[in-house]
Amino acid sequence: MIKKSPKNRFFRNSALLLSGAVFCGAIMTLTPADAQAQRASGAPVLIDPFPKKVRDQVYTKPVRTRDIKANEITGSSYFKPTQTIVSAKVTELQSDLAKVQGNITGISGNLRNLERSGEGKAAEYYANIATINTQLQSGTTPGNPRLVQKIGAAERNLEDLSTDVARLNELAVDAARVASEASFLLENTRAAYSVSGAVEEDHVDLAQLEDSINNTLVLIERVLNNVNDDITRTTAYLGSERHNLRALALAVTNGDLYGKSLANRPFSSVTPFEPGASGQSTRSIPAPSISAGSSAALTPSPAQSSTGLTTARPLVKIRFDRPDVEYEQAVYMAVNEALDRYPNARFELVAVNPTQGNAAQVAIESTRARRNAERVLRTLTQMGLPLERIDLSYTDNPQATTNEVHLYIR
Repeated sequence: MIKKSPKNRFFRNSALLLSGAVFCGAIMTLTPADAQAQRASGAPVLIDPFPKKVRDQVYTKPVRTRDIKANEITGSSYFKPTQTIVSAKVTELQSDLAKVQGNITGISGNLRNLERSGEGKAAEYYANIATINTQLQSGTTPGNPRLVQKIGAAERNLEDLSTDVARLNELAVDAARVASEASFLLENTRAAYSVSGAVEEDHVDLAQLEDSINNTLVLIERVLNNVNDDITRTTAYLGSERHNLRALALAVTNGDLYGKSLANRPFSSVTPFEPGASGQSTRSIPAPSISAGSSAALTPSPAQSSTGLTTARPLVKIRFDRPDVEYEQAVYMAVNEALDRYPNARFELVAVNPTQGNAAQVAIESTRARRNAERVLRTLTQMGLPLERIDLSYTDNPQATTNEVHLYIR
């Protein structure tokens, strides 16, 4: 039998007291003086194994939280400025967009300046042309120096406009480059939506930036269209007026008013309407035939052949029986009327020489007829008739008394 010592009984009683205190939820905390008094009286002493600092760290749950108000998660306290990778990208894209907008503003300003400059040059050109036409209409001398000077000024006006076209082409290239840069910015902006690490404000800024780039692209497209329209219009204008100026220069040289260039016809390249069978034309208007002698008198020809295009007699017959034959006005009127009726007509220029005399005389007249035909050809081209629409040939005529040039419509 084991004998219980007083020491064992003390520990057993202390354990019972401690467990009872824990069970009841009250652990007595003794000061050093109280503990000494209890030892002197022989009562058991209880010591707290957890300091207050430890208890404050361990016994924290559960705990009541504070009430959260709605403005704390929706107001300015939540949406505080936050620097992210996306916000830095937005700042970079905004800077690039500002550069693009500055470039297109400069291009638009240059375009406007060129348009105003072109308006002034066109006004000067038409002022010179009006002076020449007015003087020709009133009557003037062949090769009038004043009118020749005006022709030179008008040519310089057209050359200046041609320089403007080159500058317009440069603006078109610049506008296309700026449009490419803006499209690249738009792609980068849309790609930034998928970048991780953005806050809500970043996507709002991206949306605003995307709309700004789209508006800028619309503006760039408008400027590019205006540049291209100016190029097309000015190029067509220059081509037309160069033809007119050549015809007018010929009129100044001869001191007689003709009209616009024969090349300036809006339906010159349009295929005529053919309601008949395939490959058959149903033209019923006869082609004019005008005879121009040394006095440039105009007389209608007899009826033409049934084809409607090839006349039995020449459209114009020019008899070079003297050195100063004035045929230009008659040729212009005949060709102009023929093109009014048959816009796609071709012409054949024939040098005709007489056969009277010996072989040497016939050869001389044949050479003169060809030179006269070349002279008429230069006149037609100066009037604006395209060279590719004129065929050249030569022949002899026993009934002719002098060398002649005949113009046929085909």
